[in-house]
Amino acid sequence: MDKMKAISPDRLKRFAAAIAVIVIGVTLRLTGYEVGLPYGLVKYGGSLLWGVMVYLLVTVALPARPGLQVLCSVVVAVAAELLRLYHTPWLDEFRLTLAGALLLGRIFSVWNIVAYLCGIAVAAAIDRALMVRQQRHRRKKAG
Repeated sequence: MDKMKAISPDRLKRFAAAIAVIVIGVTLRLTGYEVGLPYGLVKYGGSLLWGVMVYLLVTVALPARPGLQVLCSVVVAVAAELLRLYHTPWLDEFRLTLAGALLLGRIFSVWNIVAYLCGIAVAAAIDRALMVRQQRHRRKKAG
């Protein structure tokens, strides 16, 4: 009989963090200009957060594989930006909707890729630091 794997608390925390990042990113993009935040912060802050979200979702899908997590995150982020270079009528219509703009974006930008990669790097560094801290805490408890 096949046993269903329980979702680990770490994966649930990462998924919850991804949801929080999504909420923050959407809020930044939808209200940032209205509250007077600088263009660069809204535009590239949202892209940086998008990279963080990609990393977090990849870590949920590929737990305990740090190198592969970063590689897959980079591939997904770059592929998503490159998809903006592909145009069809139905895809361009979807891009004009709020969901399409948030999910796919409208215009290709190398600077978006840079922001995504920065977000992935920041998220991976924080993730690594938290894992090291957690391992130290476990060793202290055990020893």
